[in-house]
Amino acid sequence: MERVEQDGEIINARDLGVVACTRCLQVWPQEVQTCARCGRRLVQRDVKSLQRVWAWWIVGLMCYIPANLYPMLRTRTLFYVQEDTIVGGAIELIHYGNVGIALIILLASVAIPMGKFMAIAFLAFSVTRPSAISQNQRQMLYEVVEYIGRWSMSDIFVVAILSSLVQLKILVAINPGLASLFFALSVIFTMLSAQAFDSRMIWDAQQQGKGQK
Repeated sequence: MERVEQDGEIINARDLGVVACTRCLQVWPQEVQTCARCGRRLVQRDVKSLQRVWAWWIVGLMCYIPANLYPMLRTRTLFYVQEDTIVGGAIELIHYGNVGIALIILLASVAIPMGKFMAIAFLAFSVTRPSAISQNQRQMLYEVVEYIGRWSMSDIFVVAILSSLVQLKILVAINPGLASLFFALSVIFTMLSAQAFDSRMIWDAQQQGKGQK
């Protein structure tokens, strides 16, 4: 944490003359250039943070589009070959009565990734212009996006497990489709985009707004 509340006013580490390491969170005086605990270079603010956020965000979105257009799974049996996209596979599960599993797939593969894209874009916009959402809520949103990032690979894990278990030679085999590669890349790039965001800028925007009044 790089902010404290004093007499009802929120002040940050810069006001206190200290800087926090973004890797290990150790706090040092502002004149210290390198964290003695983990060796990371200390910076007051990452001035190129938003550039990296948008770069990773755009690449992640570009990968997410083919991840939904190409098949995620390729099932080959003795008589036919079936290829299913993410949404197509969920619809087929609903058709066979597995509504719960279909909803989990749609939530993990469609709703959460789209929510992450919108949340990261909102956070990046909110530090450059006034926002009706409070700083505390935006900080919480950022922490949620970072937390759920580690669970975004669930689809890839399922595909990998099915591909390794269901291999009965000529009778039936399940192989990952091209969408699995794009989906994995999209998850990685969105995680990098979220990690590139310097959340300290949320609180800088608040102070700049007060200074203009």
